[in-house]
Amino acid sequence: MTHLIRGARIEGGEAADILVRDGKIVEVGPGLDAAGAEVVDAAGLVALPGLVDLHTHLREPGREDAETVESGTKAAAMGGYTAVHAMANTDPVADTAGVVEQVWRLGREAGYCDVQPVGAVTRGIAGEQLAELGAMADSAAGVRVFSDDGHCVADAVIMRRALEYVKAFDGVVAQHAQEPRLTEGAQMNEGEMSAALGLRGWPAVAEEAVIARDVLLAQHVGSRLHVCHVSTAGSVEIIRWAKSKGCPVTAEVTPHHLLLNDGLAESYDPIFKVNPPLRTADDVTALRHALADGTIDCVATDHAPHPVEAKETEWAVAAMGMIGLETALPVVQEAMIETGLLDWAGVADRMSRRPARIGRLSGQGRPLEAGSPANITLYDPSPRRAVDPSAMTSKSRNTPFAGLELPGRVVATFLRGVPTVLEGKLQ
Repeated sequence: MTHLIRGARIEGGEAADILVRDGKIVEVGPGLDAAGAEVVDAAGLVALPGLVDLHTHLREPGREDAETVESGTKAAAMGGYTAVHAMANTDPVADTAGVVEQVWRLGREAGYCDVQPVGAVTRGIAGEQLAELGAMADSAAGVRVFSDDGHCVADAVIMRRALEYVKAFDGVVAQHAQEPRLTEGAQMNEGEMSAALGLRGWPAVAEEAVIARDVLLAQHVGSRLHVCHVSTAGSVEIIRWAKSKGCPVTAEVTPHHLLLNDGLAESYDPIFKVNPPLRTADDVTALRHALADGTIDCVATDHAPHPVEAKETEWAVAAMGMIGLETALPVVQEAMIETGLLDWAGVADRMSRRPARIGRLSGQGRPLEAGSPANITLYDPSPRRAVDPSAMTSKSRNTPFAGLELPGRVVATFLRGVPTVLEGKLQ
């Protein structure tokens, strides 16, 4: 299969043609030609390395009413993703070689993007005993990222043991930083808005205290720590300090934490209920600048689908979480490109290269040059349109951006030279 992509602006730079054959990029430059190639007109489009998400909830096995591996990877392809890391809080939990291999095989069968399972740190994500980390690492899925996401590994001894264990196979522990005792019954960010609304507050220090502990543990052990969904300015400063001391820590921020703030809870609409909660406008500003200067390494969606009944209920009992795969790139354009904080090369770095490197995906996040796997996203940054949940590919509709006008759209996604999306339509 041969495709000739004509006139794309590679990472927002000068226009060039990209010749793709047998799953690889074979040539990049102006005025290319190839007999029999299928031509893709990319004039005015930005070409990015296929996006990589370090934090996706695909819900299968166990909650196929909310999402499946197939539906979730279709949504990922529509969002420009060629690889996603599937989080472990499924039912059963992905804490054994058998479960992670099941998820991995479902991804291969679906074929819309690479699915790299994330293994649980502890059995049943209960925080009490280490899961089968070595067996998952040695499985066909080749797990390298481990997380109890949805729950914090709150026990310092368990966290230290996990960090020590994964060193043997160059793994990383991805921490959901939430001190459980400080967040019992918490409903939203603790501050003026929570007091005004009468909702129990979720203090920033509950996140920051765990990050502070864990960067010190990672430095002591000499092991890799990744901080999930950073949400506060204080967390940014701790991570910045840790990096200045040479601590092997990386961090992610979600699109919704880059654009939305806790004022939206005033509507009492549970669509805005998420873990960690939406924070203040000052926190949003700090997160944007931290992503721009590299303190925060990457954008990860924390795509968290829920069925309608889990969200269309009163705030106190509603599920936490938002979908994000199909809106991530437009949100990042709005928050980072339109504000001048990043250019398209920076977006390629934060949404493809760095997450691929953190997740140890050698075939993803590669530059768009001859010899690289043809994982390519073609994106039109010019249109603006309102987000329509009914038009989304995910099985769930719990997007906080419904009705919000955002820029840009994914025109095409190529996974190793095979188009999964063309002309904005799933193939």
